[in-house]
Amino acid sequence: MKSIGFLSFGHWSNTPHSATRSASDVLLQSIDLAVAAEELGADGAYFRVHHFAQQLASPFPLLAAVGARTRRIEIGTGVIDMRYENPFYMAEDAGSADLIGGGRLQLGLSRGSPEQVIDGWRYFGYAPPEGQSDADMGRRHAEVFLELLKGEGFAQPNPRPMFPNPPGLLRLEPHAPGLRERIWWGSGANATAVWAAQMGMNLQSSTLKADESGEPFHVQQAKQIRLYRDAWKEAGHQRQPRVSVSRSIFAITDDRDRAYFGRDGEGSDQIGVIDNMRAVFGRSYAAEPERLIEQLRGDEAIAEADTLLLTVPNQLGVDYNAHVIENILTHVAPALGWR
Repeated sequence: MKSIGFLSFGHWSNTPHSATRSASDVLLQSIDLAVAAEELGADGAYFRVHHFAQQLASPFPLLAAVGARTRRIEIGTGVIDMRYENPFYMAEDAGSADLIGGGRLQLGLSRGSPEQVIDGWRYFGYAPPEGQSDADMGRRHAEVFLELLKGEGFAQPNPRPMFPNPPGLLRLEPHAPGLRERIWWGSGANATAVWAAQMGMNLQSSTLKADESGEPFHVQQAKQIRLYRDAWKEAGHQRQPRVSVSRSIFAITDDRDRAYFGRDGEGSDQIGVIDNMRAVFGRSYAAEPERLIEQLRGDEAIAEADTLLLTVPNQLGVDYNAHVIENILTHVAPALGWR
């Protein structure tokens, strides 16, 4: 059995063939797609976060709105770039969104991805300390955020407050119980996956990773997941961790699917450079259901993960993306034992 959700990058462009011409279109359609996915029986609605781009950016208003419109589906991010975040303000926003959604938030964090601008986090008022990198800064922001989510008091109360205080040191409010255990780290390398395990975070592994062995992407990713689970066990955490992988998977069942994805064929991994790192990018899957099922049986990383996030072409609109999700849930997942 697997938890199956969708992951939207939230692109928009004012072009004739796009169903998302504006930021308003993307935000409202994101809510509608989450509602539709829940009705279809999907388990998660996840959204990317990119700054300085025509894509989804500030996640918490959207997550709260989805939480208010749905009742069961997990609501998450993949991922929030922690180089841009004030962990104190973020803890308040996250607590509010989680309470609105009834404790369904699943927050994916990371040190971030390649940006549209140079050192964009500097415009937000952040800079790494002397001798540290922006990645170090992102991980430090994450560590502070995780500590705040424990809900322990740390601030000295004013002896003459405007309102009465409870006894002892004060914590940030609102506090969302259990959210600390629903934090994920988006890892692109084996070492950061091990660090995430040591920190007690769930693991999000995307459609690319550092090419650390020259092996096929899904093989390297499966090894990364196993390293993560070994590190989790060694750290002595008391709960079972969760692991997600993201994939572009399209079951071709009608002429629309064939027109959009019928020429993708078998596909293959790609090698590229991202942030001066040699990276392997995983293939997309697009085929008739019978062939697709056989292809997916050979993906070692999907087999290792308990959660699968389907990257959706959000610019094709809510109805078509609901169809993409339904195809996987109906024609593929049962045959693979995911349902």
